[in-house]
Amino acid sequence: MALAKWDPMKDLINLQERMNRLFEDSLLRSQTGGEDLTLGAWSPAVDIYEEPDKIVLRADLPGVQADQIRLKVENSTLTMSGDRPSEKNIEKENYHRVERQYGTFVRSFSLPGSVDSDTIRAEHRDGVLEITLLKLEGSRPKDIKIQVD
Repeated sequence: MALAKWDPMKDLINLQERMNRLFEDSLLRSQTGGEDLTLGAWSPAVDIYEEPDKIVLRADLPGVQADQIRLKVENSTLTMSGDRPSEKNIEKENYHRVERQYGTFVRSFSLPGSVDSDTIRAEHRDGVLEITLLKLEGSRPKDIKIQVD
């Protein structure tokens, strides 16, 4: 059995992101009345993984065009926001069920100090936004060769 190192900061960051999302959702719901699913706020699903030289964030944004997405880095926080417009050509009375969410979205992520915010790249393809955050050179793991006499 392999032992895993427990990182309490990871749990705190996860809790902070969940609380931020909860407050953002409740604030936007109160502004839109909360009952109309076609006008409310939604939160895209996001996967985040780390490689030795970068951190990659992938967000599911089906139906959202690249020009409707805004990315901003400020005070070590990456904020992704935008809008998924509702179907304009269908009358509201003609719907039997509305399960897909439309409207504005906002997600914020705390960036570690090891990320070089000047080299962030974003690519939008097939409804998925991929944000690549390169790590600073000094924070990347390095292999050290051992000299043998």
